[in-house]
Order: sequence, then structure tokens, then C-alpha cells
Amino acid sequence: MGRFIAGADRTQTTLFPLCMDDWIDEENPVRAVDVFVDALDLGDLGFEGVAPASTGRPSYHPSVMLKLYIYGYLNRVQSSRRLEREAGRNIELMWLVGRLAPDHKTIADFRRDNGAAIKRVCSRFVLLCREMGLLAGRSVAIDGSKFKAVNNRDRNFTKAKLQRRRQQIEESVARYLSQLDTADLQEPTEGMAAKTERLKEKIARLGDEMRRLDALETQMLSSPDQQISLTDPDARSMSSSGRGTGVVGYNVQVAVDTDHHIIVTHEVTNVGTDRAQLSGMATKAKAVLGVEQLDVVADRGYFSSEQILASEQAGVTVTLPKPLTSQAKAAGRYGKQDFVYIPDQDTYRCPAGETLTYRYTNVEAGLTVSRYWTSACPRCPLKARCTPAPERRVTRWEHEHILEAMQQRLDANPNAMRVRRQTVEHPFGTLKARMGASHFLMKTKRHVSTEMALHVLAYNLTRALSILGTRKILTAIAT
Repeated sequence: MGRFIAGADRTQTTLFPLCMDDWIDEENPVRAVDVFVDALDLGDLGFEGVAPASTGRPSYHPSVMLKLYIYGYLNRVQSSRRLEREAGRNIELMWLVGRLAPDHKTIADFRRDNGAAIKRVCSRFVLLCREMGLLAGRSVAIDGSKFKAVNNRDRNFTKAKLQRRRQQIEESVARYLSQLDTADLQEPTEGMAAKTERLKEKIARLGDEMRRLDALETQMLSSPDQQISLTDPDARSMSSSGRGTGVVGYNVQVAVDTDHHIIVTHEVTNVGTDRAQLSGMATKAKAVLGVEQLDVVADRGYFSSEQILASEQAGVTVTLPKPLTSQAKAAGRYGKQDFVYIPDQDTYRCPAGETLTYRYTNVEAGLTVSRYWTSACPRCPLKARCTPAPERRVTRWEHEHILEAMQQRLDANPNAMRVRRQTVEHPFGTLKARMGASHFLMKTKRHVSTEMALHVLAYNLTRALSILGTRKILTAIAT
């Protein structure tokens, strides 16, 4: 038996009347899905057909299943049970899959077992977009957003959550014990006895919960990040943009073309911050676009000296603002940006006009940095506005010139952050609207990545159809 199941039907369009092909004309997006999938070499992409099950479920060719899923994600129908229903009543979908009607278990198994191949299909469509001229630019915006996992907040545990839960239990136990003491002082009645019994049952249940939390703490402390999720083991608690809010889910990274808002590449991570994602995403986007030099714009959450250096070394020019974390500036004193570096002399000039000379170099947190200061600080009239220490010391990283050049680019293009926001927030808003309130339906990072690839493929296909129309896409696929 080959990779595809023998006897699996690719299409059964002969079951339709001839007028059906006229109704699904070349302007219908369904045509693009049909032609795109038929043009793929599914065996080369690693697809496997759905084998007959022991329960009697029939086999299906992977092209049928892939068309079913692409159509579903294009039309906000991601559930396998809903796709099963649509395959039996939606005329467009009936035409697309040749009136085949796989059951929900067969549909779900295909998505679960062909994750890597589905990701390759998503990448293949991005390459098609490049061939159609939709990715002719050399600029992308990178950002990340939090997506909900199939894991309730109450089934995710961190040190802080366990501590809060224990405190709540202790307060409840103390309240119930106080009520028991009060009941002991009153006349014994049948109602009072029933109330006392209920209070004792509540205290016993809280004791069981305490023991459960102790077991969860042992499991949590053994995990690398000291966090566990009981429903989706790969989901993690992450802070979101709203103060005091958070989500148990995944951090999805995307690189979006600034011209046509096509998602060039994406990655699903369970790391709550973006700081370590810049160079990896930029390098992937550069490889997909096939350019020698790439311009990347991102927000301040990606600021990392090591990541910016790695990006520059890979041929990526990064533009992003530096976070204002200076304690001196927060206290109303001069910040490092108020000191001017003079490259020819390797010195700094302070706001008072004094020269800060080089003193020594050492390694801090893995970075090679140099120190500069002047002996004139004790006599300086601006010292109170500069530093409470005996002298103001300025630190310079060995690759500081890269950060300075990045700041100059940002100063020269003040609209860069607006372009970033207009570019990368658009796909995230569209994707979350299509996903609905629950976002992901599958569990574990591997399967969530498959789901995200289908969402990105549907989004890119929608963008291409909106920009070029169905006929041009059909022509591009044919050539």
C-alpha cells in the first residue's frame, strides 16, 4: 500500500448536474481552493491518507480532507463536528469535496496526524504569493499576541496562584471553625446538628483540596518554568496588554509584509515575552522572502541587545524603540541619552560640558561593556541633577554603535511605529475574530501549531483573493 490509501476517491464531481460547474464559476473563491490543492504534490509534502478504521469508516484521499479544512477555516468553521455537518448540507463544500461526507472522527484524525504537512502547505502558499508579486517588498513588521488555549485559568498553577489558593482555603477554614464554635455555644437542635455536619464536611473537603495542592506543588516545582497546566500541558499563564489581566495560552509570533499585510512566517511559542524572538523571526522572514537585506520594525517588547546584534549579523536592519528603564530619568535626573559619545576620542560629553574618559572594560551578564567617568563631578554645579554618587559613570556596550544607528533610524522615520501597528495588528485582529472567543480548539503545542498554520493559510488566501481576485490566482497556479 502506498502513502495514499488505495481506492481513496479524490473527487466525485460526476454526481453533480452539469449546471453546478457553471454556478461555481471562476470568480468563486472555492475554485482557488480546489485548483491550489490539486496543484500540490501531497506525497512530497508528507501527507498521509485516512486509512479505513476498524469501526468501518472509509478511506479518503488527503486532497479531499485538505480542501475540507481550508474551506472550513476560510468560513470560520474549525470544529470537526461542524465540518461534518457542512459537508452534508453546504452546496459549495459538496462541490469542492465531490459530495464525500467523512465523519467528524475522520476529519479530526486528519488534522491531528498531518500537522507537519499542513505547515508545509501554508509555507507553499506564501511562496506562491511571492511568485505573484505580493511579497516584492523588503520590509516586515514583527509582533506577538497571546491566544487562549483549551485550559481554564483555574487549571493552571504557578507559585503565586498556589499561595493565593492556600490563603483562601485557610481563611475559609478559619471562618467555618468560628461558626462551629458559635454553634457549640447554642442549644442543640436538629437544625443546628445539620448545620454542624455541613460545616464539618466543608472543612474536610478543604483539607482534601490542601492535600491536592501539595501534590500539585511538587509536580509544579519539578517543571522547568515551575508552572503546570492540567488540561493542556504546554499552555502557560501569560500577562496580556491589560493591567492585571492574563491568559493561559500561547504567544504567537508573526512577521507581516508591510505592503500587502501577507503573513510571511509565523511561530507558536509558550514563552510569555517577546525579547528572545526577534532574530529567529527576522531570519525566517528573510529566508522566505529570498532577499539579501531585510528591514524589520518591531515594538519595544523585542528590545534585546543580543537579539539586535544577531539580526544585524544576519543581514536584517532592525528599527524599534528602546524601553525607558533609566532609574535616573525616573527620578528626574539626567539619563544616558543626555550624554554625547565622541567616537574619535572614545569619550562622552556630559550636560555640563565635561569629558568622561574611558576607565576599564569588563563582562557583565554576558556583555562586554566599558566604563566612563570624570573626576570633575564633585565640583559640578549640575551634580544634584545628575547623580547622588561621588561621580556619574556611563556604561557603553562594545556594539553600542548598532543601537545608536537604530535610534537614528527611528528618529529619521517617526512614523515607523505607526506603520508597525497598522501592519501587524491587522492580521491579529482578523485571526482572533475568525477564531471566536475560545481561540484554539486543540491541545499541546504541536497540535496548536497545526491549527495556527490553517488559520494563517486561510488568512493569506483571503488577502490574496481580496488583492488579486480569483482569476489571477488561478492563472498563477496554472503557470
